[in-house]
Amino acid sequence: MDFALNEDHKAVQKLCHDFAAKYITPTIKDNDRNEHFDRSLLIRMADADILGLCIPEKYGGAGMDYISLGLACEELEYADTSARVILSVHIGLNSLTLLSWGTEEQKEKYLTPQAKGQMIGTYGLTEPNAGSDAVGLQTTAVKKGDTYILNGEKMWISLADVADTFLIFAWTDLEKKQKRDHSGITGFIVERNFPGITTGTIHGKLGVRAGNTGWIAMQDAEVPAANMLGNEGEGFGIAMFCLEQGRYTVAAGSTGLVKASLDASLEYSQTRKTFTVPIAEHQLVKEMIANMYAGFEYARLLWMKAGWLRNEGLRATRETSLAKWIACQEAEKASTDAVQVHGAYGFCDEYPVERFYRNCKGASIYEGTREIHKLLQADYALGYRVDKPRRKNLPPWPYPD
Repeated sequence: MDFALNEDHKAVQKLCHDFAAKYITPTIKDNDRNEHFDRSLLIRMADADILGLCIPEKYGGAGMDYISLGLACEELEYADTSARVILSVHIGLNSLTLLSWGTEEQKEKYLTPQAKGQMIGTYGLTEPNAGSDAVGLQTTAVKKGDTYILNGEKMWISLADVADTFLIFAWTDLEKKQKRDHSGITGFIVERNFPGITTGTIHGKLGVRAGNTGWIAMQDAEVPAANMLGNEGEGFGIAMFCLEQGRYTVAAGSTGLVKASLDASLEYSQTRKTFTVPIAEHQLVKEMIANMYAGFEYARLLWMKAGWLRNEGLRATRETSLAKWIACQEAEKASTDAVQVHGAYGFCDEYPVERFYRNCKGASIYEGTREIHKLLQADYALGYRVDKPRRKNLPPWPYPD
């Protein structure tokens, strides 16, 4: 494994850093206060080829590798979590899944316009009473001729009121639903304009207030059978595949939040004085700064290892889970310490660290709680969990034509 960033990586890093500095940082305080999602970001990200960053050029993307995607997530979350979330759901949870599981017809119809930013995609698994217990979902899909009729509700869906397409998971075998046999779950590509689809926005969130989070309701929603993703009964496996890609982006993004907390603390601690000296000279402040730096370094190494495995076309479920858990944990620690370094000023939004503190908490809950990832890592270590070959995997980079 080569730890050096190549010229393409550095170019992506600079592109996303400059993009965030120009289009996110100047307005994020007001957007966060007002719970305002800036839709113009989607157009600008599309123009910068960010929305199709690691999708092959064949399908309208930029053809970059997975390390590039991680660096983009780092830089966007350095500015604000809401910006990274766009990549997590549009690329990680949705587009990369279409790349691996979609038919050529589905890729032409959905993946290509998504890679170009002409359509925005998201992911619908979580429900009001089904989060970590994914098999507990209640949404059903009943086949009627060449159509599936979907009924149910998805909750806590990023970009719910913004996206054009949703990856929806539902029970197609009601007998297996009663037995909680996940082989009765199927995935579907659902368009916003399909009959029976409505969405709404959730307000009053602790963090990521500049992002759009909401619900998707399906009442006798009509979805063409041609929009089934994979085969009937493969939905649970596809949903877990989606989560693995999303977790990778969360791990990288959380690493960016650690760096943002560190940089803010470095700047403040060298200008703020107590007892006649900069607080950076106090040993316990140095300890917090040292911990932030260490957290950044090993969080980045973990997600980069997972990215390298993806570039090689290898499965990285265990490594991604570990990276997601640790990076989110370090983001919580770093943002907490950053608030402490800033003292009373860390308790108001004059400085960005209080926003980092609020934003980081969601990542330790969504896409696998920290408790789920601890259980996964323990099961791997104990030999209770061994990854089996799956029918589909992401291709190695560079992608074959």
